[in-house]
Amino acid sequence: NDIIIIGLTGGIGSGKTEAGRVLEGLGAVHVDADAISRSLTAPEGEALPEIRETFGDSVFNVDGTLDRRALAAAVFENPDRRRALEAILHPRVQRKSLEMIDRARENGASAVVLDVPLLFETGMDAVCDVTWVIEADPAERVRRIMTRDGLTEAEIEARIKNQMSDEDRAARATKVVKNDGSVERLAGE
Repeated sequence: NDIIIIGLTGGIGSGKTEAGRVLEGLGAVHVDADAISRSLTAPEGEALPEIRETFGDSVFNVDGTLDRRALAAAVFENPDRRRALEAILHPRVQRKSLEMIDRARENGASAVVLDVPLLFETGMDAVCDVTWVIEADPAERVRRIMTRDGLTEAEIEARIKNQMSDEDRAARATKVVKNDGSVERLAGE
């Protein structure tokens, strides 16, 4: 059966997760790379042994759970360590994403939304029929992230700087969707 795979991406705080939920509400199967990544690093997650082997005990809490803040701090300013973490997570996220797409196809779904922050950077756009980039006003993005994650403006700016620019994403996308605050308006797109 014919299934359309919509690759969905956008910078941190752009609203891509909400856009994914809107599309899910319209009947698409939502494959959320961030949620997959979180499950890989949740208690008993399959990526934990390799993370411990690579980064040591300092990125774990005493109860054996991952200390996400410590891990973020460990990889954030260090490109080699960030690549090491990506080498652990990205292949696993991709494999699970592809399994979910196959399951959606077997279940007769007509559309899958592949929601991946690093869609182009990881080459996952190759499995997509179309790619949508969600864009939002930079000040609005900062406000959302501060509210959602409790990060400082400097921490947010550093994360934005570490991502592909909106211009580069837009140049590679099939469609650019402006998210100027009303996710409901996105449904009209």
